Amino acid sequence: MKKILFVLTCLAAVFAAVPSDACTNVIISKGASANGSVMVSYAADSHMLFGELYFHKAARWKKGAMLSVNEWDTGRHLTEIPQPAETYKTVGNMNEHQLIIGETTYGGREELMQEDGLIDYGSLIYITLQRARTAREAIATIVELADTYGYCSEGESFSIADREEAWVMDLIGRGDTGKGIVYVAMRVPDGAICAHANQSRIGRFPLNDPDNCLYAEDVISLARSKGWFDGCDEEFSFRDAYCPADFGTVRGCDARAWSAFNILTGGTFRYKDENGEMNVCDSYAFIDYATGMNLSHPFPLFVYPEEKITVKQVADVMRDHYEGTPMDMTQDIGAGGNALPYRWRPMEWKVDGETYVNERAIATQQTGFWFVAEARGWLPPEIGGIFWFGTDDAATSYLTPIYTATSEVPDCFREGNGNILQYSPTASFWINNRVANACYKAYNLMAPTVVEAANAFENDQIFRATRQADSTAVAMLSRSLWHGLAVRRVNRYLTRYTVETAQRQFEAWKALEELLLVKFIDGNVKDQNPDGTFITSETSDRMPAKIGWPGYTELWKRAVAASDKGAFLKVPAPEE
Repeated sequence: MKKILFVLTCLAAVFAAVPSDACTNVIISKGASANGSVMVSYAADSHMLFGELYFHKAARWKKGAMLSVNEWDTGRHLTEIPQPAETYKTVGNMNEHQLIIGETTYGGREELMQEDGLIDYGSLIYITLQRARTAREAIATIVELADTYGYCSEGESFSIADREEAWVMDLIGRGDTGKGIVYVAMRVPDGAICAHANQSRIGRFPLNDPDNCLYAEDVISLARSKGWFDGCDEEFSFRDAYCPADFGTVRGCDARAWSAFNILTGGTFRYKDENGEMNVCDSYAFIDYATGMNLSHPFPLFVYPEEKITVKQVADVMRDHYEGTPMDMTQDIGAGGNALPYRWRPMEWKVDGETYVNERAIATQQTGFWFVAEARGWLPPEIGGIFWFGTDDAATSYLTPIYTATSEVPDCFREGNGNILQYSPTASFWINNRVANACYKAYNLMAPTVVEAANAFENDQIFRATRQADSTAVAMLSRSLWHGLAVRRVNRYLTRYTVETAQRQFEAWKALEELLLVKFIDGNVKDQNPDGTFITSETSDRMPAKIGWPGYTELWKRAVAASDKGAFLKVPAPEE
């Protein structure tokens, strides 16, 4: 597994510091999606992660075959475990049976780390994808692996989904009390959505509802033995016991989950209380919690959107910078003169003895890869799974459809095509970084050009092209008398569609980066015609008709005028 050579550190801080490396997941249940699919989104965020598409073929194993387990973050060899008789094909964080697993690390109680554990969180994900068909099978596999071999990572939240249902699972090691994990897994109610971002989200949970809630037998008793809980069982909160919130973990983590809910519900939270009664309130009823100012009033684990949600809406949530909220990253002087919604690290800083933080939004510059995985149960299993995949910053990159039927990875996403220390002109990760880093210098001027291009591609793929590909593949299956031959033909067709679409869009993004250089060179802006060509002067088609100088934002101008330098820069009024 080459991916273990690259570091993915999705860690949440446990004190006042806001985490800089962190991941975000959004989960959409079947009843909440516009087309009846189950969706999970994930941004794998780390300053040291290289974006590539992990791929493992299905296989049959002889008795005695062993799997080498290496820690995903470091590449450290941990152990070898027996292979099952059969393993399934995996494409990124999705397998051929449309099982999806994402994660965010929340840290939690440090004393529950197990240094001698032999399975880390990354291995749990990718080994489980090779061995489980459904979400419930995945939960059981995760528990069995961790309890058999010991768990050596911090606390984790997993998003686990299949064609019919979705679950969120909070887990953490047992420390010195035994091998394995304590955990709670909650099924996302049909019609509801969930989000998590490096902070444990499961509070109280039903103790006698195995259809909707699974948990370790000692999840409460272990907390009691450590002195973290002393109430009655019905009042137990996994989050409060194993990952107590503080300002940093809420402002830098839970705030992202709140923002995803805020966008996807249109600002109205509909949720069920502990008695099963539906409550409706404005999303800003929880803004004091989201900003870390009132930790006693967390927002709910699940909310019910009034409108059905599309894969495009989920993709756009992953591009959020808190626009339009009190945390809007374009609305303070840190955004500079071009409304840049990013803050370079470190995330906290001090002035005159006081500590301040920068916001950490869903979209971030250090994303290695991101996806929206879509399990579509109404289609034949050979066709239903689509892994919408992208690399680098979600706000300035695109998602391309990767059918789980594919037998080949597009070269632009291939493992080994470049790395975090080696530039490759044929790697998606590097061209997306070139586009993003170009935009960072004049974001409000340049990013709209990129967003327009990403929207055009994604809207065409989501609402037209993949639907046509689906129909073609379904027809191919129905026309053949021999199902096995038809499946092979469908696989070849969807592989070709996957690879050719990804490579065409990669070439389009290379051309986009060249356009950004030409159009916005040296702070200038050149006008374009509707067809994308530049408007030229009347005397020469090699010269622009005019050069625009848009200057800086009004916020920046006022900040400079009010600064100590303002008086020096001020132009004196002309003498009468």
